Amino acid sequence: MPPFAIRLVRFTGRPLLALAAIATLVIVFLALIVLTDGAGSGTGAWLTALGAGTAAALWRGRRRTRAARLVPFLPVVVAAALTASVCVPTVPTARRYPPALPFVATQHWSLATGSRVAVYHYPPANPGTRHPIPFVYLNGGPVRGVSLLDHRFLRLLARQGYDVYAYEQAGGGRSDLLPMDQYTISRSVHDLAAFIDHLDKGRVDILGFSSGAVVLTQALADPGIAAHLHRAVIAEPGPMDGPTAHITGHKGRPSARGLAPAMTGPRSTRIPRYATAFGLMRLGLLTPDTGLTGQAEGDNAFTAADLGSDTASAYCARDAHRIPTEDTAQNFSFSPAASLRVQQTIKDSPSIAPQLRRSQTPAMLMIAECSSQVRQWATAILANDPAIQRTQYMPGVGHHMWNGLDDNNDRAAAVITAFLQDKPAPVPNCPTRDEIPAFLRDHK
Repeated sequence: MPPFAIRLVRFTGRPLLALAAIATLVIVFLALIVLTDGAGSGTGAWLTALGAGTAAALWRGRRRTRAARLVPFLPVVVAAALTASVCVPTVPTARRYPPALPFVATQHWSLATGSRVAVYHYPPANPGTRHPIPFVYLNGGPVRGVSLLDHRFLRLLARQGYDVYAYEQAGGGRSDLLPMDQYTISRSVHDLAAFIDHLDKGRVDILGFSSGAVVLTQALADPGIAAHLHRAVIAEPGPMDGPTAHITGHKGRPSARGLAPAMTGPRSTRIPRYATAFGLMRLGLLTPDTGLTGQAEGDNAFTAADLGSDTASAYCARDAHRIPTEDTAQNFSFSPAASLRVQQTIKDSPSIAPQLRRSQTPAMLMIAECSSQVRQWATAILANDPAIQRTQYMPGVGHHMWNGLDDNNDRAAAVITAFLQDKPAPVPNCPTRDEIPAFLRDHK
């Protein structure tokens, strides 16, 4: 047997040593990714790790025979092959926007803020019951396209005589991207004001859902913007500001998280490049503006299945095995990096409670029985906004209250339209401000 082969047999007889060398190089590569924030699509970290591994292999083989000197390079080659996959895009790096929807035209409005957003308009389908105040929907995410499930609910409102508008916030869906440092909660609020101004139909009614409810709440705390709001529906809000974001507490009744079947379909997080990028961003080890994956590439790569159990958490445990398909792969759009950036600016924002206490815009708060949101996020708004006239606790639904199951869409629409028309509420006003402590104690 040739000397090199003998050395190879001896080396491969020590697999733990080889695995340790490979693991060390992978860890060095990941550490360099973090230190360089993924600069150059990770190639700088890859070349540096490869260089360090090569230098170590040369040092280890310096006293060996010429043929045996190649053996220490085997872990370097394996580690280089493994980590190279993190540096190579597998989707287009230029933004691919979802195709046009077959049931509604996509308009694009250039707002005074510089954002160019995709807009959907559902005129009232029943002229006999037309309501004079335009209705605007702010979807959740943040920085997510409007789902087909939401579009279905908006059409229901249009059939009831509402002049419905929805827009996808900058970076989401068919709206244009922004530079990463411009994704802030403040920008989202000013985009809303610019959208209302561009609409040019006077004051509007607004339904804000989830992170859209956060945008709406911050708008209510700004007198200049609130003056353009007729009525506001705050549905299942996230934290309204930094101090609220740091509150920990109880959530709603059990959701379908951990009970529903795993989502099917392709996942970018099974690809080393995107698993590394999204994972390190979520841990705060990479910035949203990382050089590892550009914003457009990350948006193209991310799929509905990547949301994992987050989707199930928006439904009650009893619905775990009948969760509806919220979207199609063609329409689904979510910007993970921009979303993290917006969420961080909320966490870093000062309290808006003093300004919210001066709000005069009639408002309603909607809370789901199986909410995945911290209860105090909603009750903080109730406690600080004196203009909230109703709180509607919605039994039998999770975070995504209009979900197409049973009569949930009709029940949500009945609650919303009753408030907008100043008619009696179809469910009790619960909790009131005085009932907040008891609500937090009993509804968990």
